[in-house]
Amino acid sequence: MEIPSKYEPNRVEERWYEYWMKNKFFHSKPDDREPYTIVIPPPNVTGVLHMGHMLNNTIQDVLIRKARLEGKNACWVPGMDHASIATEAKVVDKLKQEGISKSDLTREEFLKHAWDWTDEYGGVILEQLKKLGCSCDWERTKFTMDDDMSASVIKVFVDLYKKGLIYRGFRMVNWDPEAKTTLSDEEVNYEERQGLLYYLAYKIEGSDEKVTIATTRPETILGDTAICINPNDERYAHLRGKKAIVPICGRVIPIIEDEYVDIEFGTGCLKVTPAHDENDKNLGEKHHLEVIDIFHEDASLNSYGLHYEGKDRFVVRKEIAKELEEKGFLVKTEQHTNKVGTSERTKAVIEPRLSDQWFLKMEDLAKPAIDAVLNTGDVKLFPKKFENTYRHWMENIRDWNISRQLWWGQQIPAYYYGDGQDDFVVAETKAEALELAKAKNPTIQESDLRQDPDVLDTWFSSWLWPISVFGGILEPDNPEVNYYYPTNDLVTGPDILFFWVARMIVAGYEFRGERPYENVYLTGLVRDKQRRKMSKSLGNSPDALQLISEYGADGVRVGLLLSSAAGNDLMFDEALCQQGKNFANKIWNAFRLVKGWKIADIAQPEAAKIGLEWYEAKFNKTLSEIEDHYRKYRISDALMALYKLVWDDFCSWLLEIVKPAYQQPIDKKTLARVIALFEKNLKLLHPFMPFLTEEVWQHMAVRDTTEALCVATWPELGAIDNKLIEDFEFATEVISGIRTIRKEKSIPMKETLELSLLNGEQSSANWDVVIKKLTNVSNISYVDQALDGALSFRVKSNEYFIPVAGTIDVAAEIKKINEELAYTKGFLKSVQKKLSNERFVNNAPEKVVAIEKKKASDAEAKIETLEKSLASLS
Repeated sequence: MEIPSKYEPNRVEERWYEYWMKNKFFHSKPDDREPYTIVIPPPNVTGVLHMGHMLNNTIQDVLIRKARLEGKNACWVPGMDHASIATEAKVVDKLKQEGISKSDLTREEFLKHAWDWTDEYGGVILEQLKKLGCSCDWERTKFTMDDDMSASVIKVFVDLYKKGLIYRGFRMVNWDPEAKTTLSDEEVNYEERQGLLYYLAYKIEGSDEKVTIATTRPETILGDTAICINPNDERYAHLRGKKAIVPICGRVIPIIEDEYVDIEFGTGCLKVTPAHDENDKNLGEKHHLEVIDIFHEDASLNSYGLHYEGKDRFVVRKEIAKELEEKGFLVKTEQHTNKVGTSERTKAVIEPRLSDQWFLKMEDLAKPAIDAVLNTGDVKLFPKKFENTYRHWMENIRDWNISRQLWWGQQIPAYYYGDGQDDFVVAETKAEALELAKAKNPTIQESDLRQDPDVLDTWFSSWLWPISVFGGILEPDNPEVNYYYPTNDLVTGPDILFFWVARMIVAGYEFRGERPYENVYLTGLVRDKQRRKMSKSLGNSPDALQLISEYGADGVRVGLLLSSAAGNDLMFDEALCQQGKNFANKIWNAFRLVKGWKIADIAQPEAAKIGLEWYEAKFNKTLSEIEDHYRKYRISDALMALYKLVWDDFCSWLLEIVKPAYQQPIDKKTLARVIALFEKNLKLLHPFMPFLTEEVWQHMAVRDTTEALCVATWPELGAIDNKLIEDFEFATEVISGIRTIRKEKSIPMKETLELSLLNGEQSSANWDVVIKKLTNVSNISYVDQALDGALSFRVKSNEYFIPVAGTIDVAAEIKKINEELAYTKGFLKSVQKKLSNERFVNNAPEKVVAIEKKKASDAEAKIETLEKSLASLS
């Protein structure tokens, strides 16, 4: 097979991915091997690949590919989430552009449009993940609206209802007026916004007196049903039992007393609007107040809004403030900062709204999930710091509002047969519902049943994900769920630690009696160089597919992972991808170098022999470090250790040590071991750089009989000879010293040098041959006195001399050494002055003092060497 002169990702990637797919290397079936399972955090069906997806899925692919190489039955289940709010909004918008209103369609007609949209646009992101190299078991792809997945959701709802954990209640909920649905507390983001505090005067009925209240939302006065004062506030004691008149609408409302009112805030008087504030609702129930809802579902005003009917709430806020001022009700305004709740999905400002909704009791369900993370350690979070966030959420958990006023999703399996509050039954099918209803009223017919129009929260589907993808809800004892569940690792972002991660743990213990996974790796957010979160609106998020096209999938994967420690945000810079691309080219060039060597049946050189022994030891030491990083989910550190091993130790050192002289052949023994070590490198690299490593591996002349690298065998950890590694590091410092002298004195490599070691122990002859080969030193001698006319350098306690007579300008060299000597003496003096300062020595941290002492000793050693060099030249 002809080897191209350069690595071409665009030519390689599609070919190898098709090869992997054709041979079903990613497909998993239960067998007698140890399973290793990951379920993908299902991206929205509306989604396209962005930087966060790339980071998250690259990490998952690294873990799954490593497990596959380790001989485990690796199963990575892909899929998509139907994303009720986001998808319905896109379908509604598409219909609007076609002149069709959702309200003009039946539910069935709308769902047909939703499925058409999903079939056309859904799944794009999964195809894009293939471009990234993700080795998912695509035959297992699931969608949260698949028939079996929906049936699982309905079964769970009925089960929880029968257990008394699901109930229907009239509650104050978070209303998204753009999506026209309720949201759970966790889907609301709070942000500080600058606004105004409006001071309004309410007339007291039957007098000329007025009472002033302060509000941030003047439009809601049209829903006021009381004014509340604190019974301990003497300023308003004379108002007890009286009534006030609401400005503009003229409604007469009672003045009530309650200690809930903060005497110090605003004027000490509180307007009470039970339909539009949670605390006001509680006051309303306590004091039996009328409830007046002034908004339509889109937050425009209804008929209670009088002449503002049909106008948006924020438009009304400005207009009613103007009217209140014109009519003398607006006393003053003040700048005021308060927290405003916004929809996590649509970004619309949330409107508190009273509504009949379905809720899941969470307090008891949460207990096993709290215990698993915080007490027993059955589920481990990486990094551990997120345990505090988890604790706060879970120990302050509220009942989960699981109903949504949408059509796209699993329709709630509650069937109404009468007008009474309790005239409904809950069942998996309409036929079962009819039987249950007949037990209550034998005259009921199927046509009398009306299914609840709401759908379930999307998270109520995805909290079952690790179980339902293996059929574990519908068939709790099936072979697949028994084999693959619980899964091993979950990789996701900390922003859905409660939305999804915690709820899956809750579901795991409730429906399977065990954890859904053992480890949760929480990635950071991908930010730009200015630390801004990447987003379409800021225009700072690069096109993921364009990056892959420009740098290759492997280059992008390496670029992302080099700077993405768990839980810490990644400052993305395209230079990282260029670094990844350069690394791929380095490996390719190393491969071409090795493949270009001619082979001969000759003896193995001593330098090659010891170089190979050293690299084997260094490889094993690095492998041990990498395995430790994997265990601690320090994926970035694992890659960095591997990067240094391959770039520095293999390419820059080993290949130079074993490389035959120009136009000379290499011996068979050396080449065989170099290729074997190269392949071991490729196996460690494969999880990070699957395409490049497969391409190189397939070109190798000598390898094991496995048909593809992606299903080869992970290297076994061999003996670690630390003495060998330390000796080599010493030798490299000697080599660097010689190279520095060549560079500084412009002595070309073709010119042979001699090296002498003053009063040093004779090193192994093996290392001498390595030093000689890499520096073109003809002889290494051991002397007991400094050599005249020689340049010197120091490596630890050893001093080396290189005779350079006739090759340099002695006068210029003496001048240069004198200048360096003067500078070093001045530096030493400044450090000694600092160390003679008792205040510094006694108060500075011990580590800082130690650093200064090290500076002093290094300077003294350097001065000694420079003075000897000067003496030898004089």
